[in-house]
Amino acid sequence: MKKLLFFVLIVSQNLFSQTDSRVYEIINNVSSERIKSDIITLANFGTRNTFSDTLSDTRGIGAARRWIKSEFEKISKECKSCLEVTYQKDYVTTNDGERVPKDTWIVNVVAIQKGTKYPNRYIIMTGDIDSRNSDTMDFTTDAPGANDNASGMAGTIEAARVLSKYKFENSIIYLGLSGEEQGLFGGKGFANYAKNKGWEIIGVLNNDMIGNIEGVDGVIDNRTFRIFSEPTPANESERTRNLRRFYGGEVDGNSRQLARFIEKTTKTYMPEMNPMLVYRLDRFGRGGHHRPFNDLGFAGVRIMEAHENYNRQHQNIREENGIKYGDVVEGVNFEYTKKLTSVNAITLASLAWAPPAPTNVEIGGIVEPSVKLKWDVVADEKIAGYKIYWRLTTSPQWESSKFVGKVNEYTLEGIVIDNYYFGVASVDKEGHESTVVFPSDVIKTTFKRK
Repeated sequence: MKKLLFFVLIVSQNLFSQTDSRVYEIINNVSSERIKSDIITLANFGTRNTFSDTLSDTRGIGAARRWIKSEFEKISKECKSCLEVTYQKDYVTTNDGERVPKDTWIVNVVAIQKGTKYPNRYIIMTGDIDSRNSDTMDFTTDAPGANDNASGMAGTIEAARVLSKYKFENSIIYLGLSGEEQGLFGGKGFANYAKNKGWEIIGVLNNDMIGNIEGVDGVIDNRTFRIFSEPTPANESERTRNLRRFYGGEVDGNSRQLARFIEKTTKTYMPEMNPMLVYRLDRFGRGGHHRPFNDLGFAGVRIMEAHENYNRQHQNIREENGIKYGDVVEGVNFEYTKKLTSVNAITLASLAWAPPAPTNVEIGGIVEPSVKLKWDVVADEKIAGYKIYWRLTTSPQWESSKFVGKVNEYTLEGIVIDNYYFGVASVDKEGHESTVVFPSDVIKTTFKRK
């Protein structure tokens, strides 16, 4: 009998640490050749400056966004109309910012793959449509933007090609954003659109420059990439901010948990890659299209190359003193772009297959040799239970975990709450996990120990 119980325990533990073979299929199906073709096509529009030509079929941002929309429509046709393809737009004027030389429409291209069970829950992958040269106000001179950011846009299109072959319980949005270089206008418009629609955003993966492996610092690296994430939500309440002084959580906002999920998923399925968690909103003093989503409290991160080459971004095409400047196709490593596209695709799939995260997670255990956690259960028949995570307060990533079954409260005996941080994730019967949820409140009452 003891041997049987031991066997059941081992099977149970393995069930909730298993991998999904479909994720390996997704990695294998991402094509560097298709990505290369798309980057070349986008670069060949000459300039995709937000204020460039919108009428030509061969040059300018108008031609580029119509081509992107047509690619999404081709993908949808192949998967029997599995994508809802449309434009989302907002009007900006010269009063909206110092980088707006004339009034214009900021037009985003949207492809939505609706979830089968939770159509109002969305995980979003974005790439920027627009490009710029040395002078962001110059909308006529060539600005091919091969890496910044045809690479991110091509990766988003390729992810749609691959993932459209699968069914997901949660919805996925493949999104081309405009107006990034002029003030993150596309992201602002779409984030507000999502909020007004009442969408539940699981997370936003902003891909901005995923094709360069040769840094201006001389480093060549085709495996490392950065994940930028904000520590806590920008719109958190004063009460939450005050609680954190006493209970911690300075690096445990929803965007930070999303970054940790990406890092964990990458190391599980693509161990050859080196995800680098960067604990700040974006590069020092700079910005990206995940920020407007963060501003509204949505989880969002920036995924990008580890070593930038400033000679190849925001530069007119030229050669000076033997140095070539300009963001041209020759500066893009297509195999590397494929790898980062795969990172995105497996993260999208893993989250789109995952159950909803637990809500109203609370914690207690003051002056006790134990930690109490409780949460609201997820109303889903596929939920197998919940996993509690914890780590030292000085550790950047979750270190330990315990699957506790289909309960809504649990006590970890022998662990002093003062020395660790804790979180809870939902787990379904196939082993898919939600992002980890950090406790948002403190338990006011006691409950039966487990």
